[in-house]
Formats: sequence, structure tokens, C-alpha cells
Amino acid sequence: MTETIDAATRAKRQDFYDRLAPNNLAPLWEVLKGLMPPEPTSRAVPHQWRYEEVRPLLMESGGLLTAEEAERRVLVLENPAFAGESRATATIYAGLQLIMPGETAPAHRHTPSALRFMLEGEGAFTAVGGERTTMRAGDFVITPNWAYHDHGNEGTGPCAWLDGLDIPMVRFFETVFSEGYNDKSQSLTRPEGDALARFGSGLLPLDDSGRRYGQTSPIFNYPYERTREALIAAAKGEGPDPHLATTLRYANPVDGGWTMPTMSAWMTHVEKGFETARMRSTDGIVLCVAEGRGQITTGDRTFTYAPRDVIVMPAWAWRSIRADEDSFLFCLSDRVAQEKLSLFREQRG
Repeated sequence: MTETIDAATRAKRQDFYDRLAPNNLAPLWEVLKGLMPPEPTSRAVPHQWRYEEVRPLLMESGGLLTAEEAERRVLVLENPAFAGESRATATIYAGLQLIMPGETAPAHRHTPSALRFMLEGEGAFTAVGGERTTMRAGDFVITPNWAYHDHGNEGTGPCAWLDGLDIPMVRFFETVFSEGYNDKSQSLTRPEGDALARFGSGLLPLDDSGRRYGQTSPIFNYPYERTREALIAAAKGEGPDPHLATTLRYANPVDGGWTMPTMSAWMTHVEKGFETARMRSTDGIVLCVAEGRGQITTGDRTFTYAPRDVIVMPAWAWRSIRADEDSFLFCLSDRVAQEKLSLFREQRG
């Protein structure tokens, strides 16, 4: 029942509030319901970037400036609700990066963690901590917090990938640091494939805990070929989950947890004709299509997806997926951070 307030009482209270403001004070009772709503309402809105529409603009940027001039030639994927804020969701930055043949994006490091999901091209590489890895379509590549890294393209055509970083989260804590390297490219001290050989075969070095990069996985390239094979094999086992279809998360081999301390990543396989039951969770998700076509419903929007499309599914919005073709869908979110803070919730319809 709403209490009726007479004009005299209202005026008295307003006078009190006016005297609070110069002292940088505010009455909690006037804003409490907004601070503590019954359930979350995400500022982010559902949105889709169709790769066939965005690609011409991305390629055009390759003729405007070099990767070295730009340091990172990226088109930021801005959620319409966060115009000018470089955010795809409340906590995740996403962008499309382009490297032209013969280019090198100079080595640097920063406190925000980064991941790459390779979209197209042959000959691209990333070097992290003295080791280089070749990037192929569908590969999930990690750049750990404060690790030097550079990118290059030794192929004959353009190479592009999706960037995902926790920049909004790190900026919230006001802990962004960055630093350039003393050369265009870092020195390589390990052969390509070293990290995968040491940590990616169900084995760990006897004399090495594997904590090269703190809580980040010591593996920094999870090849799509392996991921795809695992998902297909898993789908033949117990069959698809009603809500998750066949979903496997990328794991840190040292402790079995998520690969990164602030961003979770996983791949979902939805077989042709299958439709997932609706569900929602407190993490806003950035989804990128590795293969397949179908429809994704999130909130009040339904998007028809195709390979390399990127779709934002806001936090606490109902979502479901229907595959018209066998689909492999890469996802990233801040779920791992929410789990550590005991904030993550999920509801299945």
C-alpha cells in the first residue's frame, strides 16, 4: 500500500534533501529500490553483427592505416546501449582485428586479459611469452594478463579474428596498465607447440606447476580441430542436453577450472534440426559462429545466424538456439568472475 504524503511533508523532505546535496550526501531510502531490484535488468541489448556486412568495412580499414600505425587495427563491436563506451556487454569488450599480409602488430602488454577467436585467413600468428602459435579458423587463443604479445601475418591474404577482453571490468577497478616492448616483435625462446605439448595432452611437467601466467591456462592455443572432434564424439555419447545441446568448456589443465580468471569460454555444438529449451543466466554472452546456420532468440529478438556472425545475448535474458545446419558456436562471458564472487545464477525454462 502506497503511503499518501501531504504537500507540507513533501516540502519539508525536499528541503532536507537540498541541504544534503552540498555535503555530498544522499538519502538511501530514495534510491534503495533502484539499487536493490528484485532481479537484474541488463543495460545491454540483444544485437547482431553480420560478418558479411561488416567484412567490407573491416577490409577497407586495411587500406587506411597499417597495423603498426594503429598498434591494433580493430573495429570495436559496440553494443547499441553502450555507444562510445567500447563495450559489447557490461563487462566484455569485443572487436574484429585485421592483419594484412606481411604486417606485424607491435608487441605490447597490458593488465586486461585477452582472447582471440580466429575467423578467416591463413598465415596469422600470435606470439605470447616467447612462444609463437599459428592461428587457424576456429582456434581459441589466449593472451594472459601482463604477458607480452604480438601478432603477424605471413600469408598471402588478410587474416581476421574476434578479440575479447575484460577491459570494462579492469577499468571498473581502475587497474589498467599497459607497456610497449623494446622491439617490434618479441624474442622467441620456445618452439611452436611447446605449451600444447607440455600441458595439452592430459600430462603436466613433473617439476613445473604450470603456473606460468598466474590463474591463466598455460595453454594459449586451443585448436579448433581438437575442439570440433571432441564435441562430435561427445554428442554421440549421452546425446544433447535439452538446454545446452552439446557444450564443452575450455579448461585450464593445471586445475581443471576455466582458462582465464575473468572470462569464461566454451563451444556449443547444436545438431541440425535441434532446438534448445530456453534458459537464462546472469552473465552477458558474446557468441561467435564457427560453423552453421540457424536462429538464436535472446530476449525479445530473434536473429538468423551464419558463419562468423557475432551476437550479444544480454544477462538474465531468456535465450534459445535452433540449428538449420550442424552448428558450432563459440561463447565468452564473465561467468568465471561471477562464480568466484558467488553471484552467478542460472534458470532453465
